Amino acid sequence: MSEFHDFDVLVIGSGAAGLTLGLKVADHARVAILSKNKLNEGSTNWAQGGIAAVLDTRDTIESHIEDTMIAGAGLCHRKTVAHVVEQGREAIAWLVEQGVAFTKDNPAAKDAFVDGDYHLTKEGGHSFRRVVHATDATGKAVQESLEDKARRHPNITLFENHMTVDLISDRHPDPEQRRCLGAYVLDTKKNCKDVFRAKATVLATGGASRVYLYTSNPDGSTGDGIAMAWRFGCRVANMEFNQFHPTCLYHPETRTFLLTEALRGEGAYLRLPDGERFMNRFDARLELAPRDIVARAIDHEMKRLGIQCVYLDISHKEPAFIKEHFPTIYERCLSLGYDLTKERIPVVPAAHYTCGGVMTDLSGQTDVSGLYAIGEVAHTGLHGANRMASNSLLECLVYADSAAHDILQLIKRPGVDFEIQAWDESRVMDSDEEVVVSHNWNELRHFMWDYVGIVRSTRRLERAARRVDMLAGEIREFYSRYRVTPDSLELRNLVVVADLIIRSALARTESRGLHYMLDYPKTDPYMDQRDTILRPPKRPYTK
Repeated sequence: MSEFHDFDVLVIGSGAAGLTLGLKVADHARVAILSKNKLNEGSTNWAQGGIAAVLDTRDTIESHIEDTMIAGAGLCHRKTVAHVVEQGREAIAWLVEQGVAFTKDNPAAKDAFVDGDYHLTKEGGHSFRRVVHATDATGKAVQESLEDKARRHPNITLFENHMTVDLISDRHPDPEQRRCLGAYVLDTKKNCKDVFRAKATVLATGGASRVYLYTSNPDGSTGDGIAMAWRFGCRVANMEFNQFHPTCLYHPETRTFLLTEALRGEGAYLRLPDGERFMNRFDARLELAPRDIVARAIDHEMKRLGIQCVYLDISHKEPAFIKEHFPTIYERCLSLGYDLTKERIPVVPAAHYTCGGVMTDLSGQTDVSGLYAIGEVAHTGLHGANRMASNSLLECLVYADSAAHDILQLIKRPGVDFEIQAWDESRVMDSDEEVVVSHNWNELRHFMWDYVGIVRSTRRLERAARRVDMLAGEIREFYSRYRVTPDSLELRNLVVVADLIIRSALARTESRGLHYMLDYPKTDPYMDQRDTILRPPKRPYTK
């Protein structure tokens, strides 16, 4: 039987964005935080590099803004960039208050956040050292501290193993006046579909890189929030910009282990099998060029030479330095047979970050009243055509704070008097064709990698569009006949996201940032500041 839950704020997602927002509103609201697996199985826990913020007196807010604008290749919204960058110091200070133990330059420094206490590293696109970090496991440190605070807060209820099926609408006849009232949620342990009612619902579900065959992301990054918001009537933007991290470990036993950009920030080289460095042929910034340039350079060399990987080499640095700054990576590589202090490590690009998403304003508000989107699920205008390294966790923190202020005002207003029905399964049955789900999942991720990857063409994209149309039809039929399962829900969402990526890529007839088209190899100056905005059907549905 379905259970009904009532909260002031429903947060879907338990990474840095979701936990931060929950903690920011919990003193004044009853909060539910949903995680479709364990709380720490999202992308935040995997983040290695750090958080970009202006903490050095030689650095400036203006420099961080300009670096971000340049990396975004003409599509960043300056107002958004300033909004995020200007709050960097405050965001880091808040994390320190929550107990995040950032790496310090001076181990004897006092615990309070003070100028000069923390070690800052430099990553691609940054003109200064401004990335504060907790060795090479920053995301884990952030996740553990925020999770501990959330578990202790009396107004926060955590729901692990709860996967959102769809959002709930008040079905107002005017789409402009429609409101979000919560969500239908699958309790994957009890296998029941519950109703979560809330005055404000927040999508903090992360990105969609599992739509690709090779990715640095955990299994849960299936674009759930983007797909749900699209079905609900929200616009999405810039879905063609998928960031491929240049350096994912190439190893048959692990396809998702990332070798942080901070390695290159601290002097690691990229080499061909014969030992030659090659980035000088592609960018004057060499290994510290923005990720789109480095990833395309690696892809080019792999195709030119017919090789399966290139190599990342930091063995010229002192072993003690490597072990001190990159202990997690050093131990992981060592367990797989590679000694970071003595040899080069095989790497390949892998899908890493979704730069587009659900359109929001500066408060994280979407097109639908009562529905917010923060973190990787959202398109805020910060990243433009290419995310600059270590801006993403900062965006999570800043937008969680902005949304929290807006939500605390929203929940003071009267709620909507609307009766929500329990999930109806009277006309469906248990599936006896799960092979359809696994087969379609594999096919989708293969053709997205082959046709909608680092380098694209109109012909490849059109081929992918035909394949995704066919899969979408099969999945709609499957969804209408059988009871939902976690696998079928994720596949349903991935197909929506794949379609949005392909449609957006076909609409952008130029090469810019992360979107490189063989048919249109140059950047079109007339498309500066032109986001690719997709508008959904006017009649959103919830089931």
